[in-house]
Amino acid sequence: MEYDVVIVGAGPAGLAAACRIRQLNEDISVCVVEKGSEVGAHILSGAVFEPTALDELFPDWKERGAPLNTPVKGDDIYVMGGAEKATRVPNLFVPSTMHNEGNYIISLGNLCRWLADQAENLGVEIFPGFAAAEILYNDDGSVKGIATGDMGVGANGEHKDAYMPGMELHAKYTLFAEGCRGHLGKQLISQFKLDEGKDPQHYGIGIKEIWKVADDKHEQGLVVHTAGWPLDESGSHGGGFLYHLEDNQVVVGLITDLAYSNPHVSPFDEFQRYKHHPVIKQYLEGGQRVAYGARAITKGGLQSQPKMTFPGGLLIGDNAGTLNFAKIKGNHTAMKSGMIAAETVAEALEADRSGDELTEYSEKYRESWAWKELHKQRNFGPAQHKWGNILGSAYAFIDINIFQGKLPWTLSDSKADHAQLKPAADCKKIDYPKPDGVLSFDKLSSVFISNTNHEEDQPCHLTLKDDEIPLNHNLPIYDEPAQRYCPAGVYEVVEEAGGKRFQINAQNCVHCKTCDIKDPTQNIVWVAPEGGGGPNYPNM
Repeated sequence: MEYDVVIVGAGPAGLAAACRIRQLNEDISVCVVEKGSEVGAHILSGAVFEPTALDELFPDWKERGAPLNTPVKGDDIYVMGGAEKATRVPNLFVPSTMHNEGNYIISLGNLCRWLADQAENLGVEIFPGFAAAEILYNDDGSVKGIATGDMGVGANGEHKDAYMPGMELHAKYTLFAEGCRGHLGKQLISQFKLDEGKDPQHYGIGIKEIWKVADDKHEQGLVVHTAGWPLDESGSHGGGFLYHLEDNQVVVGLITDLAYSNPHVSPFDEFQRYKHHPVIKQYLEGGQRVAYGARAITKGGLQSQPKMTFPGGLLIGDNAGTLNFAKIKGNHTAMKSGMIAAETVAEALEADRSGDELTEYSEKYRESWAWKELHKQRNFGPAQHKWGNILGSAYAFIDINIFQGKLPWTLSDSKADHAQLKPAADCKKIDYPKPDGVLSFDKLSSVFISNTNHEEDQPCHLTLKDDEIPLNHNLPIYDEPAQRYCPAGVYEVVEEAGGKRFQINAQNCVHCKTCDIKDPTQNIVWVAPEGGGGPNYPNM
């Protein structure tokens, strides 16, 4: 199938790009492919949403019924000094990036569903349930488009009765908006050396739940952020959040920086502990957990951002690392990167160009408020890694609030997250408490309410470069950390009569990409499963 533009991923960047292209020129044909069973099924974000880009894309979004229903009415930031202690940070000492006046607490999944409606009304074709499995190239090496994965292939590689071959989607330009650690984006970065001269990318794993709480526990519009406990006990970094949505919904989550060094750390279990802190449990007690999910975030900032242009296409959104870690927000910058891509592509197509490198995108992006915002806050992430959450935030206050990001240096963060792990024998083992089934839960019951489902008889999408590494290398040195860094119980070391076996429960995978990021030898490679597989988030 031939299109002018093919977009991979129906997240905020991809959908904003699709809408903007058709706004500029309704004669340009645009196709969006999305691996989730529907738009929004794989979308997970906090999310406190800054409407800057949406204001530009659809100035009348309120009249159009965009699901921004809960303005932020209060900001609380706590430093947690232990399982029972917390100190509220006075607003005077909070970095300006953490103030949320004018922002909204939203479900990003629902916003993407709304954006998809706007795109389809503009004439965009959207294909949910089709996973982009392969990049197609022209003879000159430029990107020609993508191929979707075959459907109905058994675990043995043979075609089943329901077999349906994938489609080739050819385009004059292809935009890759897969989100954090996109598996095709990863290939493009390697193929075109897009990360040359850059710091390695850095990541966090965000784990989130939605709770339904009683009226007397609900403060619609309240935003709570925390730092410190429980992650500081293992020397790890990150922070928690709790947001009060409409309809008595509270979202609670913990972001664990994937640069942690203790292989005994389990981000999932740290999150379960987190909910027992008095600051958090005061809102959750008596409530009901209704949804669970997890997703990695790209947070290296400008120093780690790859070149976004290559012959025949662009990397946009979190596939290129546009998240503003200092704000803990990336949806507005992702959308803006997509809108700039749309404007660049439309101009090129109107000039009868095709398949070349859109080098002008880089300058347009650099001139935008999105790039300037990331540049202003470029030192936040490296400061957190160098000095920890508290001292790093103190540095950020001086850098951002006082000097407006104009200090004449840029901090570097040159060690990749997967290379940070220390041998298990050198680290303190962590004895996590058993879940109580009231505030804290186990992985399998959590995966159950993520509505995750994969066709069981299909090739495993969690591939190993070397089958021997988990037991022969990772287990003796790191106590095989995949058992703990995965928030869905995918990886197990099983004791059997004949010895130990490394088991991959691929059906549990919530597509968070943590394994692809944190495996110490980079032995796990995440590839797209059959389209429609994975979580089915209702409103994450």
